[in-house]
Amino acid sequence: METTLGNLRKRIRAGDHEAFGELFDAYARSVYNHAYRLTGDWAQAEDVVSLTFLDAWRLRDKVDEDGGSLRPWLLGIATNVTRNTRRAARRHAAAVARLPRDEAVRDFADEVAGRLDDAAQLDLVRTALRELRRAEREVLALCVWSGLDYAAAAEALGVPVGTVRSRLSRARIKLAKHMELPLERGQMKGDRTTAVGPMKEGNR
Repeated sequence: METTLGNLRKRIRAGDHEAFGELFDAYARSVYNHAYRLTGDWAQAEDVVSLTFLDAWRLRDKVDEDGGSLRPWLLGIATNVTRNTRRAARRHAAAVARLPRDEAVRDFADEVAGRLDDAAQLDLVRTALRELRRAEREVLALCVWSGLDYAAAAEALGVPVGTVRSRLSRARIKLAKHMELPLERGQMKGDRTTAVGPMKEGNR
């Protein structure tokens, strides 16, 4: 497995299109799930996937030839892409707000409401997640839902492992308080099993 991963890394660095196709096939679903958890919107998540792999191709020469799974690297790119798209959306909203009142502006409210109808059961969780800081949501998405361990999440975000631990602890405390759920026993001790929880994805 180590030899296979190393070979894939070398091929990607060399600009091998077939290797990049293998990378997409292996991790596109994982990137999509991560993007949806950060955005709460299926369409935005699809955009993030496209932009993530475009950026990955552009940044392919930064891939180390030695190493394990490229999943943390891709999820780190997806996290940055999500931040950038949110900033762009805020700039767009500000520009629209400055338009003259008599200029027709498309109302997206019904479209957004329709997309969220089929996920009404997640309202409580979404409300709780909105209480978290962005950095805390990102760590929660990587460690709890995407199943990365602390070291891989730290690699994805470009921060120390201790920072990942502290952000995840704060996120769990806030969620438990907001949703009035008790913290699981041993949750704060920092072991990977309890930090990841039952919803983790495969970590190829």
